Amino acid sequence: MKKEIFQEIEIPEGVEVSVEEGLVKVKGPEGESERKFNVIGLEFKKEGNKIIIGNKKATKNYKKIINTFASHIKNMIKGVTEKFEYKLKICFSHFPITVEIKDGQAVIKNFLGEKTPRKAKVPSGVDVDIQGELITIKSVSKELAGQVAATFEAITKVRNRDRRVFQDGIFMTSKSGREI
Repeated sequence: MKKEIFQEIEIPEGVEVSVEEGLVKVKGPEGESERKFNVIGLEFKKEGNKIIIGNKKATKNYKKIINTFASHIKNMIKGVTEKFEYKLKICFSHFPITVEIKDGQAVIKNFLGEKTPRKAKVPSGVDVDIQGELITIKSVSKELAGQVAATFEAITKVRNRDRRVFQDGIFMTSKSGREI
């Protein structure tokens, strides 16, 4: 059954939002973020301090899409007010791992005693801070921060060895202030 479904999102003070044909731009004290939402039939409006997403003849699938887009916009607003922060810990028992950032790349040296360093790209807009055994990743975009943290974990995955003996690697300890 088709019916009107609209989702309202509050815009907090200090945050500027502009909506133009599915392109949502959010500016705040921590930075700015923009995202293009391409779905035919959805309406994006800004009225006062609210963003309204919806459709007058929505189905179940439109309802899912509307709620997903509302969550994306809420994450964008949260990101420009306070950056998303992921914390990782460098763990090693056999070979001391060193991590450093050079020219937009993370260089992981001496992982499992390997001679060649492992490298991972760090996109622009992501701040990586390394202090001893702790790595802090901050970004306005939740997707970028999470992807960089996942890349650090994936690049140091132990293969072809006994995981009970070789417990080396970089592991996530908290996501956006939530302990894991």
